[in-house]
Amino acid sequence: MPDTLETLTQALLDAARKAGAEAADAMAVEEASLAIDVRGGRLEQAERAESTEIGLRVMIGRRQACVSASDTRPATLAEMAERAVAMAREAPEDPTVGLADPGQLARALDAAALELADPAPEPDPAALEEDARRAEAAARAVPGITQIESAGAGYDRQRLHLAATNGFSGGYARTSRGTSCVAICGEGTGMERDWCSESRVFQADLPSPEEIGRIAAERTVARANPRRPKTGAYPVLYDERVAVSLIGHLLSAINGTAIVRGASWARDLMGQAVLPDGVSLIAEPHRPRIAGSRPFDAEGLPTARRALVEEGVLRGWVLDLATARKLGLESTANATRGLSAPPSPSAGNVTLSPGTRSRDDLIAEMGTGLLVTSMIGSTINPTTGDYSRGASGFWVENGQIAYPVNECTIAGSLPEMLRRIVPANDAQEHKARRVPSLLVEGLTLAGE
Repeated sequence: MPDTLETLTQALLDAARKAGAEAADAMAVEEASLAIDVRGGRLEQAERAESTEIGLRVMIGRRQACVSASDTRPATLAEMAERAVAMAREAPEDPTVGLADPGQLARALDAAALELADPAPEPDPAALEEDARRAEAAARAVPGITQIESAGAGYDRQRLHLAATNGFSGGYARTSRGTSCVAICGEGTGMERDWCSESRVFQADLPSPEEIGRIAAERTVARANPRRPKTGAYPVLYDERVAVSLIGHLLSAINGTAIVRGASWARDLMGQAVLPDGVSLIAEPHRPRIAGSRPFDAEGLPTARRALVEEGVLRGWVLDLATARKLGLESTANATRGLSAPPSPSAGNVTLSPGTRSRDDLIAEMGTGLLVTSMIGSTINPTTGDYSRGASGFWVENGQIAYPVNECTIAGSLPEMLRRIVPANDAQEHKARRVPSLLVEGLTLAGE
């Protein structure tokens, strides 16, 4: 039986060739995770999962098929390959199907430089339980908190390896360590809740459980006795916690899949302004100790820093090989994939240019308006960019936070909103999508 991820992927490729595949790629993923939840100072749930899963994509001409399994016995590998080849022979032709050319592949694979895996030992379950207890106790100690909905801590370690018949072979490991807490204030229909959840690649970089619990509780207490805001056109400040959603909508609009389908409001905007002058959006796949970093993409292409938006102007799509071929372009090494599906494009780490002012400065300057700290649902037309989302947060009057608000709707046009954003300087350095609080003038609020 193959005993390493690399030998597993090579065995899958050998089985694919034997079954009649003209080309193939294979993935093997080994994962171990541990999650602990406490309530009322007592252990409520403990879960541990370990698995090794494999995936195979085979190609015959311009036809492809994908299969996956969690059984790594040689007989299973052979059966997977035979089924995949049979499926590929019946699949429709797609002229964009195919592996990368050997000259496109990543060669100097220095995953260690990205520090994606913490070398520290896996935490003991008792240590995770203690972190969860400490977070819960810190939250409960904040005046006004009536109960703790949940407090938990977890750890995940994953190793993956990708190999293909074009000669690519590479892999790396990832770790994640997190602590979270959800607190509640009030009683009955007057209850409010908020949360704090932090995760890091390295355990040593994680904030203390006390800080996480305290922040969750303070956020919750601040939401007590909310009102509905006024209806009208007002400036809206998206707190750093939710501002990333605006940039996420832009990333969805410039994703190659949406562009190929013509289902994007940004489809005709290449070379035109999509953000304010001086604001850039940079893809940064090589930031050390960041969850979204990676040395190569899911098709074995080398990742690199590049500008998606430069000085406000759209400069590039988010592409894998297939969408790039459909558009007559080169892949941007943004392919991602699961074990049972072909690659598709997805943005990883991005950084939005920060502003020069703090969030408090923007609150003071906005006068009267809404500070949004939570988004609820969405109705967004990806083709036109029409935007409508439920929100809650705080009403601002005379440049100061006046009272908490909920049950309101924010509406506008995404293309116009993005061209008017004013970034603060409070982006969190540990996040894969490094986006600060964003002020947008003149949005429509539907409240009371």
